This record gives sequence, structure tokens and C-alpha cells, in this order.
Amino acid sequence: MIYFYIMPIIFVIGYATIALEHFNKIDKAATALVTGGLLWLILVVGHNELWGFIQSNEMKEFVGCAKEGHTDILTVITHGAFTEHLGDIASIIFFLLGAMTIVEVVDRYQGFRIITDKIKTTNKVKLLWIISWLAFFISAVLDNLTTTIVMVTLLQKLLSKQDNRWLFSGMVVIAANSGGAFSPMGDVTTIMLWIGGQITAAGVVKGLFVPSLISTLVPLIILSIIMPGKTSKPMLDEDETEEFVPQRYRVIILILGLAALVSVPILKATTHLPPSMGMLLGLGVLWVYTDLTLKRRAEHLDHRKLSVVRILEKVDVATVMFFLGILLSVAALQVAGHLDLLANWLKNSVGNVYAIDLIIGLLSSIVDNVPLVAAGMGMYDIAHVGATGYAANFVVDGPFWEFLAYCAGTGGSILIIGSAAGVAAMGLEGIPFFWYLKKIGWLALIGYLSGAAFYILVGAI
Repeated sequence: MIYFYIMPIIFVIGYATIALEHFNKIDKAATALVTGGLLWLILVVGHNELWGFIQSNEMKEFVGCAKEGHTDILTVITHGAFTEHLGDIASIIFFLLGAMTIVEVVDRYQGFRIITDKIKTTNKVKLLWIISWLAFFISAVLDNLTTTIVMVTLLQKLLSKQDNRWLFSGMVVIAANSGGAFSPMGDVTTIMLWIGGQITAAGVVKGLFVPSLISTLVPLIILSIIMPGKTSKPMLDEDETEEFVPQRYRVIILILGLAALVSVPILKATTHLPPSMGMLLGLGVLWVYTDLTLKRRAEHLDHRKLSVVRILEKVDVATVMFFLGILLSVAALQVAGHLDLLANWLKNSVGNVYAIDLIIGLLSSIVDNVPLVAAGMGMYDIAHVGATGYAANFVVDGPFWEFLAYCAGTGGSILIIGSAAGVAAMGLEGIPFFWYLKKIGWLALIGYLSGAAFYILVGAI
């Protein structure tokens, strides 16, 4: 039994280290990879003891073979379970790499400045609404992390007072996380559920758009009322040295980049190929166009800055490694049977699927929402169409999966370390943890509960 209990202990220690990243100065990607590697190592070392706990439905055929003596337990874990989970994880990782590269290309070609340069207002409340709505809708097309980086960078040009930027940045985090929750591509957790088959692109947009909108609208209205001051003169002095891409190419790259991202759910719906294939195809098309453009217009464009090969060097690979470590960690716990026990405990102790998701959402403000959603995916199977009773909550686009996407996406806004968007804002603006908790956390909590109440009410009706 010792190996079975050691695994969750290592998991908890790993997450505590990740949560305290800003204090211990150990990058969360490094901690996640060590945690994932150790858990699989323990799984292999203690395979004889852990065999009795392995209950994953994904491994039925492998478990059956081992019981019949056709293969050994170690082979089931290393060649069956690990290979199967690694394939699912790879699909998510390649999707993220493709999306992050496309966004980086558009940003390097100054495509986003077409949007940000249009903002000229000096009214604080009006600017707050503009920034929040941009963050909400852009994050649905791109992702909440990238949206937060773009919006916070914009705020540094628009607002000179630090407290104002912190308030605006906090609202950007709320809006970006909410916008990402209703989109199949707006948040890593929603991507995981979409790729896993628990939700569909059309279903999640239809089911979560209004609750996500409410979770942004409620704190936005409150902050508009209590926000100090009336106006702030934008600081729009541009560095002329940054003007290295003609307007025509900015527009073309922005359109191509957005088209590549938006076409992903369309390709999945029509071809049933994994979203990662659509994302990689879009990246390939954009890459070919940029190379041809640089070749034809070499005298006007800086190849050293605009080559996709060079741009790839700027992609945040550490973030990808973090997700890899997290997903490997959760997969190990799933194979060992811990998630089955957790699912049974939640079902027997809590029971109500809405309450379970609400708990997961609150937990996502303390630890990263990626492992929580991965745990939820591992705890329950997708029910067949036409299922009745309690099982009906787990059909594709069922209440449990949709509400899980909402809670995990918006709940992370309650604390600044609860989401990638919050961590990004914290790093860019130096927002203190307790300042965010005092000024923004309660607003995010009210928005989270307001959107959740609406979803539950609609479900009851």
C-alpha cells in the first residue's frame, strides 16, 4: 500500500511547489516535469502492489490481456497505459505549440496593433469597458493567456498610474478567463474537454456564452462604479523604430492568423480529425506565406525579425513543458486508480454534479485548473446518447462537462495564481498577491457565482 499513498503525497508536494513558485524561484515547468516523471517511476517500481488499484476503463483491453496471461503487468503500464495517455497528451501539446506560434507570428508582424491603435479614449470607465470587451471576445478566438499579454501591454501605453493599470489588468484577467471558458479554443481546459470529446464546439458556445458574459459583466459594472478618478490621458508616444512592417502586411498576417485559428473547429466538425491537425495545417499555411513574402520583399522586411524559424525561438516552450508535466502527473494518478476513488467519494459525499463542479472551480483558484479538469475527465466516462438518471449528466455537452468548463475557466480568476492569465498579469505588472485578493478577488468571486447561478437556474427550468 505504501506506493499507492506515496503518489498523492508527491502530487501534493509538487503542486505546493508550483503554487509557491514566486517564493521558491523554481520554475513551475521544472516542478511539473519532475512530479510527472516521479509518479510514473513509482507506478513502474510498485506495479505489483498497484495492480489491484488499476481500474481505468481506457485500459480494459490491456488489463484483460494481462489477466489472461498474454502479457505481464509491467508491459500493460509501459506499453499500454503510457502509450495511450501519451498519445492524448501529444494531441494537446501540438495544438498548443501550433496556436502559440501562430499568435507569436501575428504579434511579430504587428498585426495586433491594427486593433490596439484604434483606442483613443481618455475616459477611464469607457476605456475599462473597451479593454474588457476586447479581452472577452479576443480570448474566445485566441486564448486567455495571449489576450492578457496583449491587453496588459496595451494598458502600459494607455495608463501612467500604477494603481489604475493594476485595476484594469485585474479586470482583463477576469474577462479573458471568462471569454476563454465559452470557446473551444479560449482556454487550455476547454481545449482538453473538446479534444477529449466531452464537449462540442457549438455546444459549449451555446451553453456557456451567457454565463461567461455574466461573470464578466457583473464585476465590470461594480468596478465601473467604485473605480477612482474620471479621466487619464493616454500615453501614446510610439517608438518609430518599431514601425518595421508595412500596414498591408500587418492586415494580411492578422487575417491569415485569425482564419487559421477560427478554421480549427470547422475542420474538426467536417473531417473529424483532431484539432491539432487543423492547427498545424493553419500554421503551415501561414509559414509558407511568410517565407514567400520575405523572399519577394526582402528589401522592405527584416528577415532576422520576421522569419518563422526565428519567431519559434520566442514561443513560450516552458509553458508547454508545464502542461506536459501536469498531464503526465494526472495520467499516472488515473492509471493507479486514485481518480476513481476521488470520483466515487465526490459522487457519494457530494453527489450533485453542479456542486462538484463548483468545488472544482473554487479549487482552481488555488491550484492550476489544468490538473483539476484532467482529473474530472479521468473520474467519469462519457455517457452514451439517451442515457437517463444520473448518467445523463455525463453525455457529450452534458451539464457536468459544460459546467466544468465554466467553473474551471472562471474560478481561476479569484486568485491571481489560479490561472495562466493571472500569472502573466502578475509578471508583467508586478501585481502583489494580496493586493489582487483585496481589490479584484472578491469581484471575480461575485462574477463566478453569478454566472454559475444563471447556468444552474436555466438547467433547472
